[in-house]
Amino acid sequence: MLSGIVHDSILVLAWLLAFVWWRRSIEALRGIRTMLDLTELDRDTLPQLIDHQPPHLTVVVPARDEATSIEATLRSLFSQTGIRLQIVAVDDRSVDATGAKMDALATDAASGPHAYEVLHIRELPSGWLGKPHALAKGVERAKAPWLLFTDADVLFVPEALHLALRTAIREKVDHFVLAPTLISERLAEAAIQATIQVLGHFIARLWKIGDPNARDAFGVGGFSMVRREALSTIGGIDRLRMEVVEDVSLGWLIKREWHGRSLMVLGPGLVRLRWLNGTFGIVRLLEKNAFAGMRYNVPMTLVVCLSLLLHALVPLAALAEGPWGMVAAALTYSGIAIGIHANRKLNRISPLLALMFAPSVLIVVWAFLRSMALTLVRGGVVWRGTLYPLNELKKGMVHFWLA
Repeated sequence: MLSGIVHDSILVLAWLLAFVWWRRSIEALRGIRTMLDLTELDRDTLPQLIDHQPPHLTVVVPARDEATSIEATLRSLFSQTGIRLQIVAVDDRSVDATGAKMDALATDAASGPHAYEVLHIRELPSGWLGKPHALAKGVERAKAPWLLFTDADVLFVPEALHLALRTAIREKVDHFVLAPTLISERLAEAAIQATIQVLGHFIARLWKIGDPNARDAFGVGGFSMVRREALSTIGGIDRLRMEVVEDVSLGWLIKREWHGRSLMVLGPGLVRLRWLNGTFGIVRLLEKNAFAGMRYNVPMTLVVCLSLLLHALVPLAALAEGPWGMVAAALTYSGIAIGIHANRKLNRISPLLALMFAPSVLIVVWAFLRSMALTLVRGGVVWRGTLYPLNELKKGMVHFWLA
């Protein structure tokens, strides 16, 4: 009798998952097709940038111990065409050659059309995380009406920023996110990346971010552009001073709290980023982000991990439950493949990597549980050698899950 109950339960769950995956993946396939793609725009429809003395866009590039990537990132910014930039590179207490490489580029930058300056931060004041503080110092230097926050390992093609800014102006938005094209150098990296992005369809519908009536809000650390006036209206970077996931929180504050206009767009190849480094790169990446994204809530984290385990294991268990179980498993995996295909402009990953969904989910679950355990044991988040106490993180966080 017990085995019959288990059999029926697995079949019910398997068919439920198949339905859920097909429904959300078809929605994603249709929705992402409606998103603006900067590479497909008729540029004659975009407003021209007025040629005036102040810069059109201030780019803030915070970096701590990013000596291997910072030069390529800054040179890609120097190469931007059709726009006048103020580039503020912020060396956030680096102990490697990051600051020296920033300084060494000043001569090359002086011969180009863009203004360039380097800020060196030697100490972190209490009540701040390193990255928000570096962003805040960069914003203090801003002269342009628009700000772009990016990371020290992002690469831009020469037309990326003028296309993005002209589109943001045309669409009359306050917060503009260009989804970076994620680079994978190994099969396992690509599988885990695809898995996280397809699971992301259940968290934030990227195609709904521009809909003022939808709850969906999001941000990307590699490319978050905001009107300086809008940032000031929500309280500036000061509102994010203890935010580990400051990019997501910025998007939430502008759209959900202030009711400003957010928009996420595509642009395959315009902005590139290698997000994961190695098969278990996600474990290191989520060490500080996963539990923070769950708002340091233990029950919520455990529920999410249990849900992920069900998504990974139930279809596999259904394979042993006869023909109907096999059909349900096949439908689930085809739904996952459709979801990966829907994201093709984000990652250029083959839908066949849906076959690696289960092991990829198990690695993600381990990363979440490890992030929670380390944060609780340490009494806070340790990142780049600095401990940020948990009680201070909780006091300073934005409650975007609770609204």
